[in-house]
Amino acid sequence: MQKVNGIGGVFFRARDPEALSAWYAEHLGVDHYNPVPWKQREGYTVFAPFAQDTEYFGREDQQWMINFRVDDLAAMTRQLEAAGIAVETHPDWDSKVGKFARIHDPEGNPIELWQPNQ
Repeated sequence: MQKVNGIGGVFFRARDPEALSAWYAEHLGVDHYNPVPWKQREGYTVFAPFAQDTEYFGREDQQWMINFRVDDLAAMTRQLEAAGIAVETHPDWDSKVGKFARIHDPEGNPIELWQPNQ
């Protein structure tokens, strides 16, 4: 059986696509095309549909959430907070698979940051 070998893109609607692309590039290092697409390092990617009534994403109408792997969650948190971006953490989020934090982009979309256990 043929299988896909990775995520080729994450596509979603935005009120201001240019400004939102710039925000992701500036604060998370994810470039749209500048001059080539962002390339992720090799590693696990979780693909997990959630129940329709989940509260995990935040807003009831939120249909998606992206999770980015990071090498050093504490350093990333300091960097984001220095830029005026609120970072949510909670001790219950840390688990056997790693540490987690959450931010929101300027359009209110949730972004989970994950530092996997080594």
